[in-house]
Amino acid sequence: MSRKPELRGRAARLARLFPGPGSSGQAARTPFVLLVVLLLGGGLIGLLVLNSALSEGSFKQDDLQRDTKNLTDEEQALQRDIDAYSAPDALQRRARELGMVPGGDPAFLGPDGKVKGVPSAAAEQSAAQIPLVLRPPETVAQSPADTVAQAGTPAAVPTPSLTSTPTTTPGR
Repeated sequence: MSRKPELRGRAARLARLFPGPGSSGQAARTPFVLLVVLLLGGGLIGLLVLNSALSEGSFKQDDLQRDTKNLTDEEQALQRDIDAYSAPDALQRRARELGMVPGGDPAFLGPDGKVKGVPSAAAEQSAAQIPLVLRPPETVAQSPADTVAQAGTPAAVPTPSLTSTPTTTPGR
């Protein structure tokens, strides 16, 4: 019968770590099974955390897209209002409502100090041209037949006084 040689030093320590052909191998199998179970459990928990983070990000993205759409709609509505108020006919109507009149031909000063053109005062506005009510630009787009039908009976036209109070526009 062959006798197994006795190991010493480093070889003896390595031999103790690995089970021999005569041992059952139970001691080496338990850590391996525990390692596999821990790796699988950790992987599943990691996937669960990753899935939760992705779904949370998806909900935040949906909320941000909804907010962006609402803000874009609001921006477009405000831009339409700005365009309506800055249209030439709306500016002219508002200027007349504030008592402004169109200016005449302008006069210019040349570099030598001479006046080019004839300066003149602006024409006065008659009482018939002074509006009674401030209207938003949306109502100006109506046809003249609609405004005559809405007028019904004629109202008394007040005479403007020289010391009138300035009219204020909404939003200013």
